[in-house]
Amino acid sequence: MRRPRHLSPEERSLWDRVAERATPLDPKRPDHAPSLPKVTKTPTPRVALPDFRVGQTANGKRPHDILPTITDRLSNTPVNMDHKSFGKMKRGKLKPEARIDLHGMTMAEAHPELVAFILGSQAVGRRLVLVITGKGKDRDDGGPIPTRHGILRHQVPQWLALPPLNHAILQVTPAHLKHGGHGAYYVYLRRNR
Repeated sequence: MRRPRHLSPEERSLWDRVAERATPLDPKRPDHAPSLPKVTKTPTPRVALPDFRVGQTANGKRPHDILPTITDRLSNTPVNMDHKSFGKMKRGKLKPEARIDLHGMTMAEAHPELVAFILGSQAVGRRLVLVITGKGKDRDDGGPIPTRHGILRHQVPQWLALPPLNHAILQVTPAHLKHGGHGAYYVYLRRNR
């Protein structure tokens, strides 16, 4: 709250001259507003705070906001295909009908290749295909921001979830070790209608 400013005698005489020449907007209105009764503040009682020690509630398992790994995210997606076939696919019992190896390609080279492969596979009636991305090289440049290794490994599931590929795909899951493990993905395609 601002404290009232006291006028000097010169300012007060100037203000009185201005006020004499001014015409009120509402002549029926009284010159001064009615004074309001003074409000007295009652002090709020102090509540005793409980004893506190730094780290007293720490249990070692604190939540974090770090993005889960790509494997965890794909594992937590709902199953959109037959559960029996899904189980066989995850165990490596289903043999992929075709495969594409994006290993060593740049993102600009890999994206059109992937789109053509997935849409072409669906057009000829394939159901299970294998997309090999490679695990990626660990190339930490020592900077303050950590860099992910395996750019294609992280980018391919995002491409598969976006149009035009998402309309052709029923399920994406990391491949079994015998088909490439974390460096490859099974892509189960919808039937071509």
